[in-house]
Amino acid sequence: MKNYIYLTLAMSAFVFNSGCKKDTPDPTHEYHAHIHSPNTDAKHVDDVLEIEVDFEDHTGGTVHHIQVRIYNKTTLAEVYLMPTDAHVHATSGSYTFEDTFDLSVANGISAHSDWVLEAKSVGRNGW
Repeated sequence: MKNYIYLTLAMSAFVFNSGCKKDTPDPTHEYHAHIHSPNTDAKHVDDVLEIEVDFEDHTGGTVHHIQVRIYNKTTLAEVYLMPTDAHVHATSGSYTFEDTFDLSVANGISAHSDWVLEAKSVGRNGW
C-alpha cells in the first residue's frame, strides 16, 4: 500500500516589509508572495510537487530577494530551499518562481508527517 503523506502546506505567504536591516517597516515597499501551486489537496510519497509562486512589490518597486522552502512542521527539518541564489532583482515589480520537487524518501520526505511550504520576499539588503 502506498504510504500517504499529508503535506499540510500552509499556503500562507510570509510578508516582510524591510528595505533595510532595521525592524521598522519600509513604507516604500509592500512585498507579497502569492502561492498558486501546489494546492491544499493531500499529497503522496512519490508524487511530483509543482511549485508556482508570484513574488510582488505591490508598490511596483524591485523584488530583490526571494525564498521558497519546505520543512517538517514538527521537527523543522528542511527538505527544500530555493532558489540557490535568492537575489533575483526583478525591476518589473514581480517575479514568478516555478519548480518541481519529488516527494520521495530520497529527498527526505517521510510518510505521516505534516509539511509546510513557505514563501517570502524581502528588500535589497536580504534577510
